[in-house]
Amino acid sequence: MHVLLVEDDNRLAAALTAALARLGHQVVRAGRADDALRLKDGADFVLLDLGLPDMDGLEALRRLRRASAVPVIVVTARSEERDVLRGLRGGADDYLVKPFRTAELIARMEAVLRRGTRPLTAPGPVVVAAGGVRIDLATRRLEVDGRPVTLTRREFDVLALLAREPGVVRSREEILDEVWGDLLLSASRSLDVHIAGIRAKTGCPGLVETLRGTGYRLGTGECTSGS
Repeated sequence: MHVLLVEDDNRLAAALTAALARLGHQVVRAGRADDALRLKDGADFVLLDLGLPDMDGLEALRRLRRASAVPVIVVTARSEERDVLRGLRGGADDYLVKPFRTAELIARMEAVLRRGTRPLTAPGPVVVAAGGVRIDLATRRLEVDGRPVTLTRREFDVLALLAREPGVVRSREEILDEVWGDLLLSASRSLDVHIAGIRAKTGCPGLVETLRGTGYRLGTGECTSGS
């Protein structure tokens, strides 16, 4: 696998490169955000530090996500909740705070890859309509009142899971297992962040309905005026 390591700390970059190389991965290291964005097309996986000398890593993540769906794990010393939420909302598949063990990073990379290979469309409707919302599961396109809305890959995965069987309630644990592939995330706010993102970007707070103590299901798609 070709891994793009975006890290300006030479010692850490060398250690991670050696660890990944021992597992058979080919690592290309970029110490600046502009280099990372230039090299992104050759990567199968991106490890992204946020403390870069030429650009904030969160901005680099946003630019990367506009052009690519490559799996991304943020690896950073920023541990404040707002940074974690911004990273996940910006499209990161996972967020790992330094210092960390190399074994944990490898395990998280493997988990992200497993999630990415899971089929997110099962036999059932290809296009699902909920009020003014149209969800095309085959092309992964989303429209609200005829206008296209862009979600992050993980946000669409959550919405697609609920849309495959409209009316069926999915438990928090079921969603985390199906989309994230990790039940241990049940105590984290990853799912909450992504559901909030779906509601905000569509302008339809009722699109994902919360059943307290039970789980979530596709709602009516009722949207706020002017969305």
